[in-house]
Amino acid sequence: MNESHVLYEVKDNVAVLTLNRAEVRNAFSKEMIALWSSLLERARDDEGVRAIVVTGKGDTFCSGGDIREMAEGRLRSWDMKKFLSEGVHRIALTLDALDKPVIAAINGAAMGAGMDMALMCDMRVCSDRAILAESYIHLGVVPGDGGAYFLPRLAGESKALELLLTGDTIQPEEALKLGIVNKVVEHERLMEETLRLAEKIASKPPLAVRMMKRAVRQARSSSLSSHLEYISSQIALLTETEDHLEAARAFLEKRRPVFSGK
Repeated sequence: MNESHVLYEVKDNVAVLTLNRAEVRNAFSKEMIALWSSLLERARDDEGVRAIVVTGKGDTFCSGGDIREMAEGRLRSWDMKKFLSEGVHRIALTLDALDKPVIAAINGAAMGAGMDMALMCDMRVCSDRAILAESYIHLGVVPGDGGAYFLPRLAGESKALELLLTGDTIQPEEALKLGIVNKVVEHERLMEETLRLAEKIASKPPLAVRMMKRAVRQARSSSLSSHLEYISSQIALLTETEDHLEAARAFLEKRRPVFSGK
């Protein structure tokens, strides 16, 4: 496995994963997919990591699948299904189950599966130079990574269908209006702003952050009554934590709390 295809760095409780195939606009390779999955799992299992940022090297976030490989027909029928289920789907499922917040720093073009990889993250900070597109229709295929699952949950079913069926390019301000990205920032300030958000979240009580994310995920497929039952159990657990006690004491003592994740 070529470990240079995805760079990994941890600083101030934030793990930064950087897609590092700038020479091919960070297009996916089998090695990149496998490495990305394993690094997400590494960040998941590292107690020193409280938030995760995903970005791309150079002027592209991710251009999706490698079109050269598609044109050469390297993956056929069953091989494609296997590649998706054992590779790409592993990223989607890992991100969905991950209880640490993941932020995409969209530094440039995010096309097809590249856009979908950003949609899989919990939040998205977008450069004012970026563009996005669900470009599958231009290649005569459909999103094999969950794009048709994630996009309607952000932009609504009708708008999602329009974007999927036309493959139209989405400019940053339109993406912001549609709720696809959380904020648009000047390109030069992208990582600064993204890391500021990640570090702010990482400074909060880790157990509460994780349970907050789980609560939002649980609510997606839950009735109000079952969600209230679920959330009352989470609150009961959190009130027994050291971090809850620390937060209350810090408030009364008018100081900044120091959270241990216990």
